[in-house]
Amino acid sequence: MYGKGIRVRGGRVLGVALAAALAFGLGPADVARADTFVPLPGAAISRTLGDGTVMTVRITEESANISGSMGSTPMHRNVWTSARATIDLDGPTASSATIKISPGYIVGCQVDIGSFSPSENASEQATIGQSGITPGLPTETMGAGITLGPGQAKALLMLDLEKPDDYGQESHKRYNKVPGPHAGVTWVDETFAVDGCGGYAQARSFVAAEVDSTYYIGNLVLYGQPFSIG
Repeated sequence: MYGKGIRVRGGRVLGVALAAALAFGLGPADVARADTFVPLPGAAISRTLGDGTVMTVRITEESANISGSMGSTPMHRNVWTSARATIDLDGPTASSATIKISPGYIVGCQVDIGSFSPSENASEQATIGQSGITPGLPTETMGAGITLGPGQAKALLMLDLEKPDDYGQESHKRYNKVPGPHAGVTWVDETFAVDGCGGYAQARSFVAAEVDSTYYIGNLVLYGQPFSIG
């Protein structure tokens, strides 16, 4: 019913296509509520790494579309999100460095998720592991429903790249790794559902970036503006 897609780029089309699907039952038309479209300003920040390379992380073209459940209960929300996350390098090792990018959303129930960074465009250090980045939170896969109680928050990770490991077994990585100087991920109408939160709920985008050069490894997390999901 709803189109969705993620495009992953690293200076060129990488041929990686990702999709997440979430099925919703249809309830009576007279209990459906109108969607709320929320345009968002995105965010950007630059940092100079130890070897002199400038790393710029951006979230652009960001928006969210929020609706209540078809059952019209305050405990359930559905959210459709769109945005673009990019990382650009400029400097001595920009072309030879490797970029890891891992975007997602933090979702909280009756908790101030703005406290994860000191300002709207602030950054924090993070390490990107095989499972992606987690700012001290439990993680879920984007496109799946999550259940939150008061005071709880979770990180929804956008990427789930499947590939064989060194032994031919299935492995999953929650980030994309590309050669510099540019990496980007675009998503359109990617959806998630929040269940169990009877009070106010918020979400905010983030993009975690790691740059590996010959002499230096740099990590940043950029957060977007928090927005209410009811």
